[in-house]
Amino acid sequence: MAPHLLPLLLLSLFVLASASSPSAPADEGAYIGVNIGTDLSDMPHPTQVVALLKAQQIRHIRLYDADPGMLIALANSGIKVIITIPNDQLLGIGQSNATAANWVKRNVIAHYPATTITAISVGTEVLTSLPNAAPVLVSAIKNIHSALLSSNLDRLIKVSTPLSTSLILDPFPPSQAFFNRSLNPVLVPLLSFLQSTNSYLMINIYPYYDYMQSNGVIPLDYALFKPIPPNKEAVDANTLVHYSNAFDAMVDATYFAMAFLNFTNIPVLVTESGWPSKGDTNEPDATMDNANTYNSNLIRHVLNKTGTPKRPGIAVSTYIYELYNEDTKAGSLSEKSWGLFNANGDPVYILRLTNSGSVLANDTTNQTYCTAREGADPKMLQAALDWACGPGKIDCSPIKQGEACYEPDNVVAHANYAFDTYYHMTGNNPEACNFNGVASITTTNPSHGTCVFEGSRGLGKNGTSVNITAPSANSTTSGVGSDLYYSRGMWSILTVILNLVAFL
Repeated sequence: MAPHLLPLLLLSLFVLASASSPSAPADEGAYIGVNIGTDLSDMPHPTQVVALLKAQQIRHIRLYDADPGMLIALANSGIKVIITIPNDQLLGIGQSNATAANWVKRNVIAHYPATTITAISVGTEVLTSLPNAAPVLVSAIKNIHSALLSSNLDRLIKVSTPLSTSLILDPFPPSQAFFNRSLNPVLVPLLSFLQSTNSYLMINIYPYYDYMQSNGVIPLDYALFKPIPPNKEAVDANTLVHYSNAFDAMVDATYFAMAFLNFTNIPVLVTESGWPSKGDTNEPDATMDNANTYNSNLIRHVLNKTGTPKRPGIAVSTYIYELYNEDTKAGSLSEKSWGLFNANGDPVYILRLTNSGSVLANDTTNQTYCTAREGADPKMLQAALDWACGPGKIDCSPIKQGEACYEPDNVVAHANYAFDTYYHMTGNNPEACNFNGVASITTTNPSHGTCVFEGSRGLGKNGTSVNITAPSANSTTSGVGSDLYYSRGMWSILTVILNLVAFL
């Protein structure tokens, strides 16, 4: 498919909570976040990741580490981030306050507050994926919290650890749910810590796996948030509460499991949930349509602040798993296919969010940009850049030394700016984003820092008629901007007159 025919996506994830203070409770409002895994053969640069997040208005993310490059790129972006201590670092941190303090110094204090770190995830599903670390888990959490306390950050940055729902036994009906009793020596002090520090219980909820493992007991529509008639809803025989979807049932099972241990006021934060868009032959319901349905309905459900039957109206903020498809991740095809985007920033599918009223904006007709094609020949890029800043008659002053878009100082970054400016000057005409095959249209906003690209300003939509002088391979023309980039060569000029249509 030609680049300009790629589907467009704007995943507008607005925070519905009122402005929070440093001491705001963990359940201050409903929001959607996104997890960012890195098992990609061509992982985008951190600045590209942040540009995508900004373009899609994603305001909350969770990292599976504390990568300094990502934390630097996130600085002053306003994006709130949960960072993670990898499981293989738990032992040292759990055994040594000094090690914990050093970790906080390197990964939190070095970046905060420019980078808005809101929480630290101590490990991921430790009790199921690394049970040998269970004895040090709570110690590691407490040591990290003590290090934050020493820096007066304990009220600003929460500390918790994500659990798997497999720890909850007898999850339906939810009122009968309880945690695996063999883990009570870890779970009771963990929950006590969360309660005393006003933190939240992190839980990973995957209706997809519950559906797959139910052998037909759980209907697909129930797992996907699809409307089902009242007589098909699941009913908790003890409370007579009706459940119309598996997600709410698992959240309430988590509440009841905590209540079984006498903890009734700890909020729940869903740190992972999603649906794969592809699967092997034994996973026929891992489809693009089902992934779209689940994530679209999940976003709408969370942002509507409906809560759950046990706690109606109580926000259950959720992080979608995940931003990118991870093609190098071990395991089945479905394990690699949970992403909303491919590595190049193109959406895997278009989320169905048009019926979400004023909460979500999904009209992305004009949210396109023209940038250098991945792997383009640098010499061809330079030639196209010279033309754009010369005969193309665009203003290339922002990429002069000392100006907002000079950094990073390389031909790709400068070509991105020039191509996008030219593309929007012509009214987003797809033919203007070619440059002899070295440019392509993308939905990823390439703006960074104070360098704001034309597409972000909404230019090029005035419906006027302009002359576009498109370059060919052997032009000899020089022109405007020759002091910056233009170099003489064998060129010919093809003049194309385009009548532009205003975009609403």
